[in-house]
Amino acid sequence: MTTLFLKSLLVWVVIALAETVHVIARIKFLNRRLGARLARQVGVATGSLIILAIALVSLPWIGVETVNQCFSVGLLWLVLMVAFDVGIGRLAFRMSWSRILSDFNPRKGGFLGIGMVVLFFAPWLAAHWHLIL
Repeated sequence: MTTLFLKSLLVWVVIALAETVHVIARIKFLNRRLGARLARQVGVATGSLIILAIALVSLPWIGVETVNQCFSVGLLWLVLMVAFDVGIGRLAFRMSWSRILSDFNPRKGGFLGIGMVVLFFAPWLAAHWHLIL
């Protein structure tokens, strides 16, 4: 189980780095063309695809064997990513709690919660793709 945890943690670091580059690219290229709100919404879709691609490539290496392991990996990724996103928002960008929470509120144009659901289910979806389960 320790190897599974460490490999899952390492893959999460890759996901976090990929998503960080993705956000920087979104801000640089899409915000001006689409506006910040629509660019964030588009970013959830493209970010979800990035997460799924990383999960598909990495899951055989992680070595999950059961549905519970898939959901454990997904939960680990979810908790770490929420902590990372909130931490970056609060500490690096000095965002208010209401601004951070608006990213999770579809009524305010925020669909980040959908991206987090994709992140949670990504290991399970990748396992089905690879016919591991």
